Amino acid sequence: MTSMVAPPSSAPGPIPPRRKPFLVYRDRIGAPSELAFLRRQYIGFSQLDPVWTGRTLLPQAHEVGTHLLRIGGDGPLGFARRLLFRHCGIAPPIPIAGLAPVLHAQFARGGALALPLAQALNARLVVTLHGGDVGKDKNWSGTILARRWQATVAATSHFVCVSAAVAEVAARRGVPSGKLTILPIGVEVGDPPPPPTAPAYHLFVGRFVEKKGIAVLAEAARLLRQSGDRTPIVFVGDGPLRPLLLVLARQLPNIELAGWLSPEAVKARMAGAWSLLVPSVVATNGDAEGLPSVVPEAMAQGCPAIGSNEGGIAEAIRHAETGLLVPPGDAASLAAAMRTIADPTTRNRLGAAGHRAVLTDLNAARQSQRLEALLLAS
Repeated sequence: MTSMVAPPSSAPGPIPPRRKPFLVYRDRIGAPSELAFLRRQYIGFSQLDPVWTGRTLLPQAHEVGTHLLRIGGDGPLGFARRLLFRHCGIAPPIPIAGLAPVLHAQFARGGALALPLAQALNARLVVTLHGGDVGKDKNWSGTILARRWQATVAATSHFVCVSAAVAEVAARRGVPSGKLTILPIGVEVGDPPPPPTAPAYHLFVGRFVEKKGIAVLAEAARLLRQSGDRTPIVFVGDGPLRPLLLVLARQLPNIELAGWLSPEAVKARMAGAWSLLVPSVVATNGDAEGLPSVVPEAMAQGCPAIGSNEGGIAEAIRHAETGLLVPPGDAASLAAAMRTIADPTTRNRLGAAGHRAVLTDLNAARQSQRLEALLLAS
């Protein structure tokens, strides 16, 4: 391949062309747990301009992008169009001129829902798979995804997988290897913040659901308190297992439930934490992690992660080099790792190495540019 470099010139360069709009389909736009990692997929785009499209726009939808389109429009006619779209696959008109001939759907179900829209627009379909969307057993029985999956696989030009573990699951679901592309979502990386000072705490960020290892972390907290370790543990997020953590907070000292926080507030919490805790497990319904976005986010803040040794977590963390890995479901090992990272020399070494790793391997701008190139080449 020949590389062409323009000669230096004092004349102003050409004005870059206006980015061409293209559709990004997410059925429910604006879920707090998705805002940061969905937005980051497009921050490095120079030729394509995402128009976020879905059936439901939640209050925080504007945080993923400036261009939002509720499919079908407003009023009774819009409601009827959305019903026909979801249940019958009848795509409503899209009131946007000059769309690029590619549609990027988020999650497996999003790909199945967007299939008729891509076909109506004669657009190539690219689907990003995040983990649980292909792993959960309940997604594959009597659902729109199950009914349309074979057609979606046939019509989709690329399935973008956020980790090799997700690609393995997708292959078991019948996606040909030639359609699978592994492309982790990156994170914005600035200068490393200074190591945290007191008060120290361990940090969890995410939904309070089984696959996040909430029960494992609760047991590890009990083990730490039994050994006399009272280092605070801060839980950022919410979800159906919140009652379990409310009980934990009543029974043990220094357990904080902070609720959902803004991305900037989460970054500040990460910068001040001893560790980010990611004790994920495979849930009983088959739900499993892809690559939790909080792992590179914490590493970018110089905060070492303690994660389960499986899936995309194990792909992002090099044990004892950029963080610590523990067997999934092993509360005693998790508690021991939390004690290990209390040593400031160990903690600072892991945090600095993690920051260097994401700067090189998980830089959001570079990963986003790779995604744009794939969308343009599909």
